[in-house]
Amino acid sequence: MSFLIITAADVSRIISSIHHSRLESLMAFVFHTLSSGSGFDAPLRESISMAQHNALFMPARVQGLGTSIKVVSIPRHPADQGGLPASSLVLDENTGGIRAIVNARQLTALRTAAGSLLATRLLLSVQDPSTFLAFGAGKQIEAHVDLHLRAYSTIETCTIVNKSNNQRLVDLIIRLKSAHPTVTFQSLILTDDLARLEQVTRAANIICTATSSKEPLFEAKWVSPGTHLNLIGSYTPDMTEVSSELLHQAGKVVVDSREACASEAGELIKARFNEEDMVEIGTLVHFDGNSPDADYEKVHALCDEIRRAGKVTIFKSVGVGLQDVAITNMVVNLAGEISTRIDSYD
Repeated sequence: MSFLIITAADVSRIISSIHHSRLESLMAFVFHTLSSGSGFDAPLRESISMAQHNALFMPARVQGLGTSIKVVSIPRHPADQGGLPASSLVLDENTGGIRAIVNARQLTALRTAAGSLLATRLLLSVQDPSTFLAFGAGKQIEAHVDLHLRAYSTIETCTIVNKSNNQRLVDLIIRLKSAHPTVTFQSLILTDDLARLEQVTRAANIICTATSSKEPLFEAKWVSPGTHLNLIGSYTPDMTEVSSELLHQAGKVVVDSREACASEAGELIKARFNEEDMVEIGTLVHFDGNSPDADYEKVHALCDEIRRAGKVTIFKSVGVGLQDVAITNMVVNLAGEISTRIDSYD
């Protein structure tokens, strides 16, 4: 038996050739499958405490896509700047053996950003957005900015807000300018200039947040009607990136998983949102048949109803394991010669 090893460099080469619309459709299929209640298996994740990290183990299977388990190590100390080591083990559906081991550092951010892009496509009321506002400077924000700028050629300005003027922010701006030379990028430190922060927040058509904040990043009253927000950062009850006031301005909040967000999304818990106040994004799309290669159809009536429910639209994601299965198997399927084959393993 042989299997593939796909390194971080291999992953970068492979995903650079994937069109944003293909990623968007893949996430639509995943969320549609999740909301249907069948065609998948996703046990609760397990956690093991290590000396310097908490290791998370997340197995899942999606019918028609594949089976995998992702292992992510989360640093136990906030000062640790080493990122999140992550790898996925992909199984062969026929033999049950290992099909591939994939470096998943970039894929977590990519699949999350693809889900957010899908939400933006479904909910944004502004036809030609020109301003993008992002909070954070990590891989999640890089992936979110990159995918949205690739999908919306009308975006002219992008502001990155970070809690400090560190090297990570500087490097991020350099990479984004190189990838999108026609867009004007600017950075802003969160607490340095509140007047400027209010100005860019009011001007934003799309806002994405991916921070570990435990308090709202900006005032609810600064967000203009018609703005769409993708909230990515919080994944525990004590984390929150926006206020309860802003959530109630949306009326209904679209989520990746109602069950997961009801127990993990700090903003929704503090705002006392229950599952009836949430709409799963998988119900906003429709597929003819069960093929992951098919294009999705937007459920216009439900999307319009959500837009009418409030002044802004909000998508809250805590991430689901089915997304990892989908993006990892796509990378393996596209790997070809961009990988290392290990022969005679078994």
